[in-house]
Amino acid sequence: MQDRVQSVASEATILVRLLPPGGDGFQDPFAELEGLAKTAGARVVGRLSQQRERPHPATYLGKGKVEELEQLVKHHDADAVLFDNDLAPAQTRNLEKALDVKVLDRTEVILDIFSTHAQTIESRLAVELAQLEYALPRLKRMWTHLSRLKMGIGMRGPGEKQLETDRRLVEKRIHDLRTQLGEFERRKERQVSGRRGFMSISLVGYTNAGKSTLMNAMTAADVVVEDKLFATLDTRTRRWQLPNWGPVLLSDTVGFIRDLPHSLIASFKATLEETRQADLLLHVADASNPEVYEQIAAVYSVLEELGVEAKDTLLVLNKVDAEGAADRVHSLLNRYPHAIAISAKEKQGISELAHAVSAALSRSFQDVDVETSVSNGKLMAYMAAHGEVLSKRYSEERVIMHCRIPEAYLNRIQDDEDVSIRRRDTPCNIVGNEDSTSDDSPPDTIEEVA
Repeated sequence: MQDRVQSVASEATILVRLLPPGGDGFQDPFAELEGLAKTAGARVVGRLSQQRERPHPATYLGKGKVEELEQLVKHHDADAVLFDNDLAPAQTRNLEKALDVKVLDRTEVILDIFSTHAQTIESRLAVELAQLEYALPRLKRMWTHLSRLKMGIGMRGPGEKQLETDRRLVEKRIHDLRTQLGEFERRKERQVSGRRGFMSISLVGYTNAGKSTLMNAMTAADVVVEDKLFATLDTRTRRWQLPNWGPVLLSDTVGFIRDLPHSLIASFKATLEETRQADLLLHVADASNPEVYEQIAAVYSVLEELGVEAKDTLLVLNKVDAEGAADRVHSLLNRYPHAIAISAKEKQGISELAHAVSAALSRSFQDVDVETSVSNGKLMAYMAAHGEVLSKRYSEERVIMHCRIPEAYLNRIQDDEDVSIRRRDTPCNIVGNEDSTSDDSPPDTIEEVA
């Protein structure tokens, strides 16, 4: 079966966007779509927009604009038209018939980019699942070249027979992919839960905000960095020696984007497990981008869809050294006074960020008495490694330790039948012991499951 999700690599492409009356507030409404098109390899040769209250049900654009678009296609000898909106299957079919060129929507070009950048088996399966789920309701237009035989009720032509065959094949493949990705998801959950002895931090943010560059600056991870949208699709986790704290795990994740297709979010559920399980999120924003406020809002929208919007988050304003960023950074800091301004590329502000992360992790410290048996050396070592043991009291074969320890670490021992925990007061703002070490420190590189 032909793959419905098409590529626009090396093709002359016209960009189209439907805007609400009065515009959408973006300085350049085509900037992001052009970035997507260029990342996919397209040559942008023209633009067309229309302000309209709601899309036309048949062609998305109004009749006059479709005719204008047709002339633009002929003038530039374009190969494809790319909409910055999601089109219904019938709308795409009608537009292709009117324009006589390939018509793609925003979701298709994002899927095309993802399929090009996917490196691991897991991400390739996730992209294939998203592609097939997108293609399933659009299979009919793939077989318009096969005519139906008009032979009465129940006698259908080869196109419709092939359509039914393809639909069954696609549905079976979708089921198989979901099963395989479910196995990856359960494996990822076990992998992440296996690191519960260490605090974890996840980098999130808009695509191309500089998350991978920041990870390299903090951990020397040597993650591939490209000035492209969605350069990172596969999660990377490295150890970060955090000042005044000790080792923590830092993960780089796939970038978000405005109106990220729901099928992609669902397909990459296992990849985004690091974000759901993290103790702290570092939201990296590109302070040099004129649309940074909209990008910050888009990231929070995706985090809400993932169900992690309430997680403790530290906003990091990156690329503050870029030309023209100074005034915008000042405005951002007025709106987000607790944000940290950095340049990951020039390694400016990294020390301030590290101390802010330590302080954020320390906000959850609890003042507790932990009682256990004197033979529970593993627990006593755990408390010393991840908190501050202020005193010990012995009674027969039991020991009571007065400790200050982060809430996350405390939660990881409360189910131990040999442990009794009594909280003394409210959380304490205390930074952990910089010299605390553990015999089972994580390796410098956490290998991803293939």
